[in-house]
Amino acid sequence: MGTPFCHMEDSPEPQLAYAVIFGCIMVLGLPLNAVSLWILLRRHSLKSPNVVFMINLAVSDLLLIISLPLRIYSYATGTWTFNTVVCKSAKLLLYMNIRTSSIFITFLSVDRLLAVVYPLRSHHVRTASNAMKAAALVWLTLLLINIIEVVNPSRGSNKYNESFCFKRGPDKQDLPAIKMFPQAAIFQLVLLVTLLTVNVVSTLLVSWTLHKHLSDCAHVNNKVNVLLLYVMNLMIFTVCFLPATVGLFIRGEHTYLLCLATANCCLDPLLYYYSLDAFWKKKEDVNLGQEL
Repeated sequence: MGTPFCHMEDSPEPQLAYAVIFGCIMVLGLPLNAVSLWILLRRHSLKSPNVVFMINLAVSDLLLIISLPLRIYSYATGTWTFNTVVCKSAKLLLYMNIRTSSIFITFLSVDRLLAVVYPLRSHHVRTASNAMKAAALVWLTLLLINIIEVVNPSRGSNKYNESFCFKRGPDKQDLPAIKMFPQAAIFQLVLLVTLLTVNVVSTLLVSWTLHKHLSDCAHVNNKVNVLLLYVMNLMIFTVCFLPATVGLFIRGEHTYLLCLATANCCLDPLLYYYSLDAFWKKKEDVNLGQEL
């Protein structure tokens, strides 16, 4: 008989609050993203770059959501009955979501910036083909980086984290993540600061253009929706992604910050509504409206 993965004397206490929070995120995020993905695929053409980015964003959120039952079970019971591969896969999906979501949200900001501020000069750049190439590059690059981080031998596999996948061993409870995984923490910080800066600059440029030089730029059907898109982007960054990144440099574990980061999959569907004119309309109606 092999040694079981779960040893009650080594297992942490159940943390029902986190189980409930992740459960709520799953219950809200699954239908929101599934319906959004269905609408994007069935009612909108893949000829638009922002639709391509939104589809990738929805897929990223759904991949995270399907891993949440593992976290819910572990936090509810204080045990881990699965093997190390399943544990690392669940962590990989979380890291992938935080990074791909932040990048695709930034792509949406830049795409709308080009459409509003540089409508003619950016026409040849804002193509579905370029969007697909950019999305594929993001997935492949981050998948490679995150796999390297997750399987890094320095993360180790000890008796304690075999009994609970999502908690550190007693000897590492008070260490900041940057002490244990410096390369990953620094990469995440640089990535987030860069993307947040791009979003802030895009917001300022678009706001200035809409308020001061609307007659010189492309016609914008709904200025309020455009501005709300940028407000939502900045809110997701500051509420979901920024705290989780700052937590990498603070002593101790910060599971509540991961809860905030995971909650982005419930907020992302709002971006689809504010990014697309006639989000709920059929593809034929959208095309007809554009012709008129």
